[in-house]
Amino acid sequence: MAIKMSASVRNAMLDAIETAIGTTAVLKIRTGSLPTNIADADSGTVLATLTLDSDWMAAASSGSKAKAGTWSDTSADNTGTAGHFRLYASDGTTQHIQGTITATSGGGDMELDNTSIASGQSVTITGFTLTDGNA
Repeated sequence: MAIKMSASVRNAMLDAIETAIGTTAVLKIRTGSLPTNIADADSGTVLATLTLDSDWMAAASSGSKAKAGTWSDTSADNTGTAGHFRLYASDGTTQHIQGTITATSGGGDMELDNTSIASGQSVTITGFTLTDGNA
């Protein structure tokens, strides 16, 4: 039997994620496969580092929560192919969320305008949504 929750409970859980991570979260786009567990050490090379706005996610609605505003880095740190991301607290070291990356419409947990990144180029996140599946 699957647990079912109202939209308001699912929305509250999703909104609590942004609160727990805090304001000015740090997003790092990395090469290679993501670590097995969120507590594992970072892997891959950091291609881009973004400090997100204070209110970086929109309010949850109908059991999902999408990125708010534009998430972009005007100058990538290194050259490589984006493979995964990690989202950290404002300290840039306490990891909270990780997932796969693909190009726009590629079906990854996060989508970029271009997964082939060159040092110094602009990088834009085109899609990121958290969804609670207990509908």
